[in-house]
Amino acid sequence: MTMTTGQSLVFFGLIAAVTLLTRALPFLLFPEHRAIPRYLRYLGTVLPAAVIGLLVVFCLKDIQPAQAPYGLPELLSVAAVAALHLWKKNTLLSIGAGTALYMVLVQAVF
Repeated sequence: MTMTTGQSLVFFGLIAAVTLLTRALPFLLFPEHRAIPRYLRYLGTVLPAAVIGLLVVFCLKDIQPAQAPYGLPELLSVAAVAALHLWKKNTLLSIGAGTALYMVLVQAVF
């Protein structure tokens, strides 16, 4: 089923409006002169680590240690991400290189 031009305009207009709202909402709720609540400051410190932990679990949940390739692409990629991050302390480099290594391993090696 295809959308008409009008439906497409409404669809993308709504997407743009919701995106703008989600970007502006924190500034509207917490203006510069107003203190940020303690619970939000707490969430700002603990959520990044929690999200990374959740992503690691999600990425490794389907490993089958009893079947070839025994989770080797995933484990090698995780090791590369950890080593790169400890060495360079650059999150984007670590994740990008780990993802590239994983893709090479599953497409060309295993």
